[in-house]
Amino acid sequence: MTTTAMQTTQIEAKALPYAYDALQPSISEETLRYHHDKHYAGYVAKLNELIAETPYASESLEEIVMTSDGSIFNNAAQAWNHEFYFDQFSPTPQAMPTGALADAIDRSFGSFYTMKSEVAKAAAALFGSGWVWLVEEPNGNLSILSTRNAGTPIRHGLRPLLVFDVWEHAYYIDYRNRRADAIASTWNVIDWKKVEHRYKKR
Repeated sequence: MTTTAMQTTQIEAKALPYAYDALQPSISEETLRYHHDKHYAGYVAKLNELIAETPYASESLEEIVMTSDGSIFNNAAQAWNHEFYFDQFSPTPQAMPTGALADAIDRSFGSFYTMKSEVAKAAAALFGSGWVWLVEEPNGNLSILSTRNAGTPIRHGLRPLLVFDVWEHAYYIDYRNRRADAIASTWNVIDWKKVEHRYKKR
């Protein structure tokens, strides 16, 4: 993200790195258009409105997330979370983790499939709206973290590796109230090459 102090539009909404219809049938074109163009872009627009003529106007999106609270935090964190979420997908994904990340998943969960099961349980158990993350802890272990509303791991000293959006706007067009089906289908478009890149950057 680039910012210029005291401009009226400091944070720019990022375009999707693939076509709107590229993730079908797991995530429909209609869902992506609403999710990206309305919800995510709406958070960015509201954030710019809130930070205009404030010290936050000269900060990056991540800096705002780390130092703000209230409405500014809610919109900044939602913008950051959504950028992280959209960037992990591909129409031609690497379907399984490999190398050091695969080893870390096995050490922390026993197996890749156990990790997926833990994500599904966390998503089912999260009441209301929020996010379910695969994160790296400071000691190198991997774990599943659920955050409510705009909650994000970077405020807790954790490195996010992938995330599932369990706000209803992320899945209701395609799956109605079937959150578990939405989570199960989302695995099909997660690109583990991108997740591995996040892991290697630590």
